[in-house]
Amino acid sequence: MSDPTEKAPGTVKKSDAEWRAELGPLGFEVMRNHGTERPFTNDDFPEGPGLYRCAGCGAELFVQDDKFDSGCGWPSFVQPAETASIGERSDTRYGMRRTEVHCTGCGGHLGHVFPDGPGPNGLRYCINGVALDFEPDDS
Repeated sequence: MSDPTEKAPGTVKKSDAEWRAELGPLGFEVMRNHGTERPFTNDDFPEGPGLYRCAGCGAELFVQDDKFDSGCGWPSFVQPAETASIGERSDTRYGMRRTEVHCTGCGGHLGHVFPDGPGPNGLRYCINGVALDFEPDDS
């Protein structure tokens, strides 16, 4: 796996100035520079049905039915909506060994996946809320 400080590959290509303008300061720091938002800063996501899209490119990442409260302070999901929409690579920053997850559409850093979840695969996708846009299911 590659160096986690490198930009992940993606089909959506924009300049840093374009990403900053679209994502804002925190979104840019998280999604383009592999930052992390403070825990419990995005606890206002709706409870109704819908899906979570990438804030950088709109790719479908997670569905509401797979969201759960892990108590960690970041939105957590048991699995991605489409496995092809999430890429993984090793992250050894800060003296830890973790698996980073990123959007395959734009390469934006989303968060990490851990092997301590309740879902069918025992995974917990711990995602920065600023990296997600919620789209309610109005049907």
